[in-house]
Amino acid sequence: MKKALITGVTGQDGAYLAKFLLDRGYKVYGMTARRSTASLWRLEFLGIHEQVELIEGDMGDMSSLVRAVRVSKPDEVYNLAAQSFVGTSWKQPVTTAQVSGLGVLHMLEAIRLTDPTIRFYQASTSEMFGLVQQPIQSETTPLYPRSPYGVAKLFGHWSTVNYRESFDIFACSGILFNHESPLRGIEFVTRKVTDAVARIKCGKQKELRLGNIDARRDWGYAGDYVKAMWLMIQQDKPEDYVIATGTTTTVREMCQIAFEYAGLNMEDHLVIDPELYRPAEVDILQGNPAKARERLGWRAETPLRELIRMMVDADLQRVRAGESREIFSV
Repeated sequence: MKKALITGVTGQDGAYLAKFLLDRGYKVYGMTARRSTASLWRLEFLGIHEQVELIEGDMGDMSSLVRAVRVSKPDEVYNLAAQSFVGTSWKQPVTTAQVSGLGVLHMLEAIRLTDPTIRFYQASTSEMFGLVQQPIQSETTPLYPRSPYGVAKLFGHWSTVNYRESFDIFACSGILFNHESPLRGIEFVTRKVTDAVARIKCGKQKELRLGNIDARRDWGYAGDYVKAMWLMIQQDKPEDYVIATGTTTTVREMCQIAFEYAGLNMEDHLVIDPELYRPAEVDILQGNPAKARERLGWRAETPLRELIRMMVDADLQRVRAGESREIFSV
């Protein structure tokens, strides 16, 4: 039986990946910071909270990572832990750098010191492209991050490359473009939209306040994207891959899909708030997944319209059940 250690197992991607691996017969260990049990809601949503063995750990404390690796003895480590909300990274740049940047180095070093045969996956991000240098971004596009989050992730990305080349560790990165689901944190724009639509539909809220709705993103379904993570780590040679749908949609168009699905007129409820604009905006991100398609046999399977409808349905169910939105955060 293969064993995997997932950092950030209580996050959106961690939960979907844990289920994906469990379905394939893995023994799954999940590293989690010490928090209240409310942080396990995603694992509970997927019905796997009793199948994942949790290990306490902190990305800022390398000794705890060494311990997690020694306890789990994994064949594969998936590093998904991060301060992953871009907006917060301007308010907490040091924390973001420590967790999303230096934390990657801590885990790589823990693997090198404990068992360098472990295969390592790093969750990189399209936010590293930032001020895009090419209209469509691939593995060879120059990187120009525009947020503390993107800068921290860039450090983690290049640390992964460095350990691969310096210590012959099987270390690969997935440069994932935006991927969403009913398990997305409430602070992310897609979930903010679908939650607001559900609450407006149920008479719990009147308006949705957003910033730049003309920004374009390449949105896919997180449940599809975790398969790509697993495929990368099964290859004979570690390489980095862009994971994306290859198409872009504006925030405005995404909102329109959600409001129309709920039978609402977007113009009656959407308010543009200049206070919600970012200090440095990333106007467009569009990935080229050709390498993943050709070498991994992977492609995005869930259209955006289907994804948004899935999210609206889940949020309608939550609102009608009276569940607290605070539970469904990061």
